[in-house]
Amino acid sequence: MRVLKFGGTSVGKPERMHSVAKLISSPDPKVVVLSAVSGTTNALVDISTKLCKKDIKAAEDAIEKLFTPYHAFVEELYTTEAGKYKGHAIMRTYYELIKSYVTAPSFGDKETRFFLAQGELISTNLFQEYLAEQGYSSALLPALEFMKTDADSEPMLEYIEEKLNEQLAKHPNKQLYITQGYVCLNSDGEVDNLKRGGSDYTATLIGAALRMEEIQIWTDIDGMHNNDPRIVKRTFPIPEISFDEAAELAYFGAKILHPTCIRPAQVRKVPVRLLNTMQPEQKGTVINSKPSDRDITAIAAKDDITAIKIKSSRMLQAHGFLRKVFEIFENYKTSVDMITTSEVAVSLTIDDAKNLEQIVKELKEFSIVEVDTDQTIICIVGNFGKEKTGISKRLFDAMETIPVRMISYGGSASNISILINSTLKNETLNALNERLFFQAETVK
Repeated sequence: MRVLKFGGTSVGKPERMHSVAKLISSPDPKVVVLSAVSGTTNALVDISTKLCKKDIKAAEDAIEKLFTPYHAFVEELYTTEAGKYKGHAIMRTYYELIKSYVTAPSFGDKETRFFLAQGELISTNLFQEYLAEQGYSSALLPALEFMKTDADSEPMLEYIEEKLNEQLAKHPNKQLYITQGYVCLNSDGEVDNLKRGGSDYTATLIGAALRMEEIQIWTDIDGMHNNDPRIVKRTFPIPEISFDEAAELAYFGAKILHPTCIRPAQVRKVPVRLLNTMQPEQKGTVINSKPSDRDITAIAAKDDITAIKIKSSRMLQAHGFLRKVFEIFENYKTSVDMITTSEVAVSLTIDDAKNLEQIVKELKEFSIVEVDTDQTIICIVGNFGKEKTGISKRLFDAMETIPVRMISYGGSASNISILINSTLKNETLNALNERLFFQAETVK
């Protein structure tokens, strides 16, 4: 059994849904996870924001703007009058549901989370009706019946496994199942979500829970590339990559995969394959447990980084200094990406500057603090075991003319991170790409 996830662009137009139906038409058993139609979640966020502010007229206008294009969507999706009637009935139900909140006495976080779940509910109901119209035998599995997170917002894998098997048992004669990505119940039993990119997470959780043969993530890109194709001219898809490498790339900027989604598949050793709905014949990228035999696999970039240098003469041979520093970041729930230390200073980076002012204020009570904004982390991923030689030379040869703010090497056997000013990002990615992938023999 496999799980196939299709993102917002893959179901964003009626013809795309038609293509998805063809892709899943083989008789082998599968669970299909769908995102909301592209643009729907953003529209629901906008409506929620306006309702929170009690801007009723603007909210009503936003609701009309969201639902009006769905009329044409339904007309193009279905081929029979009966199908179109059912499609319009689905949209009318969700329109009336969303519109009913305009007159609600209050609207807050709970209602917003409920709203954000409606996009996936709309897309899966429309798609299920299309499959029925076309003669497919499929079952709709409500994600809210099996997808749940605990008090720390972490998915409950054993619970998911138990409840998902219960749902499957209700449809013993089916081989094709449709469900929603992204949505879940939280520990209070309220409608919630797995955050942005969470449909990938849904797919890997289902694949891990059922110990499936393979998890397929279908997007509009032909697999994971060795570099950012929007910036770098000569890139290529990576046929195979390890879980550790993929996790590093996802965290440090590779947009094709949600950073947290790899973990369930890695724990239960279920391969993840990245495929392109526009070019289904392409092999894509397989992520699995097999260690990479390449020195360097790929490069990614993470923007909007803030670098903080904390200096204190009292740090010399003083125990407890780092504990004191990191307690401040912990108190403000701010994660640290990179860190380097010397005898009298520590430099680190954060990607969330929301509490920067308060953090700096507390750090200044016992140290001198310097802050650099508009920084970018360049992450080079590969097999950097301690027995490897020559990799650092190749790297620094490529960076010869580019000023470097920080370097992190040794914390992971598969990641070297370099911090630069964001204005140098494009130059750096292209220089590294040419030197590391296309001049490797010359460098050696």
